[in-house]
Amino acid sequence: METCVLLLGLFLTSVHVTTAGSAAHRCFCQVTGTLDDCACDVETIDKFNNKDIFPKLQKLLSSDYFRFYKVNLNNGCPFWTDHSQCGLKYCAVKPCSPDEVPEGLKSSSYKYSEKASHDTEECEKAEKLGAVNGSLSDETRQALQEWKKYDDESDRFCMLDDEDSPESQYVDLLLNPERFTGYIGAEAWRIWNSIYEENCFKPYSVNRPLNPLASNSGDDGQGFYRWLEGLCVEKRAFFRLISGLHASINIHLSARYLLDENWFEMKWGHNVSEFQQRFDEDLTKGEGPKRLRNLYFLYLIELRALAKILPYFERSTFQLYTGQDTQDDQNKKLLLELLHVAKSFPLHFDETALFAGNNKEAMKLKEDFKLTFKNISRIMDCVECFKCRLWGKLQTQGLGTALKILFSERQIEAMPNTSNTNPSFQLSRQEIVSLFNAFGRISTSVRELKNFRSLLSKLKQ
Repeated sequence: METCVLLLGLFLTSVHVTTAGSAAHRCFCQVTGTLDDCACDVETIDKFNNKDIFPKLQKLLSSDYFRFYKVNLNNGCPFWTDHSQCGLKYCAVKPCSPDEVPEGLKSSSYKYSEKASHDTEECEKAEKLGAVNGSLSDETRQALQEWKKYDDESDRFCMLDDEDSPESQYVDLLLNPERFTGYIGAEAWRIWNSIYEENCFKPYSVNRPLNPLASNSGDDGQGFYRWLEGLCVEKRAFFRLISGLHASINIHLSARYLLDENWFEMKWGHNVSEFQQRFDEDLTKGEGPKRLRNLYFLYLIELRALAKILPYFERSTFQLYTGQDTQDDQNKKLLLELLHVAKSFPLHFDETALFAGNNKEAMKLKEDFKLTFKNISRIMDCVECFKCRLWGKLQTQGLGTALKILFSERQIEAMPNTSNTNPSFQLSRQEIVSLFNAFGRISTSVRELKNFRSLLSKLKQ
């Protein structure tokens, strides 16, 4: 059986795990010290996440605003036609009934508060009064709508579902957790293979280590890492983000694995052997620790985005609107506390090192980066396990939103603290929910590594 998680495939298809005394050492011996392309170290992240970030973040994500995610799980796969649906019971997603979703969320995906809604109406009235000619043809109105849609999407690094589509439904993320589902085999690996082989700037002549779909999967990976180190920092960072996301997913499936099932209950818990198959240095020919280090790199990227977006949420007009005033006020307070903690991190990733060189070349590289990540977000609609698709879409959207934030610094700084002017930077509720839940998944993965270290160390005894 295999993974619930976004797209799960096995790093290895079948390996029998031994329980030698150095089990913990083999998984974590290289997961220490300073990270590549960063000024930060693993130990600082562990301490900061587990003590300062994780508790506050989990409390925030349990609130109504963040637990209900609107998503279309019925989009067709845009890349291949022989696409089927997973019939495993653990792949199913249970959508919310209308009475389970707070009225404030259903009224409008972009309605943050009654005051903000009123201010928007007043602004629209003022615009109409100042217009030379308020009558527009249907063709012109359609063109304006298309332009607005283009402006919104041009800043994004991922594809978002149409929340107004009748196919989109609310899902309670707490009732549909990311965990083992049994999604396995060629279908699962086709997803990852499409991402790594076609969307990570890698030529086909370079062989990826431990690729089960490649005839030469026994390659020691030296050629691959020579190629990777020769890349510009932006493309190298892109690969490390995808690898870190893949590692995080595999940690989730190992930590919430179906250990036992009978007529009365299902027992979910940590599967140490499953974790070793993916991250043990010997069993993965040295790949496992590299994957875990990439997880920490991903953590730094998303943490930096949270620190930079603080001014957006500090505006008085912004509310985490669900229609429950007291809870909404408490949640905004908790959100701002979390973001101030994120900002206080002493060793943030320096995103100014990316897309820095020649302006024309940097803009072209940034656009390639954006289009490639958008393509990966579209691949999520090809995941056959619905629960894996749910969490895959959410986490790629969350990472895409983090990248949008990192490279919109000028727009965020220029954002006026007034409700009478359209802000220069905007996030939809879907982007906000995916941003924080995606970081919640990464934060949980870092926290789970502490648990696996402890479990593996006991194998000595």
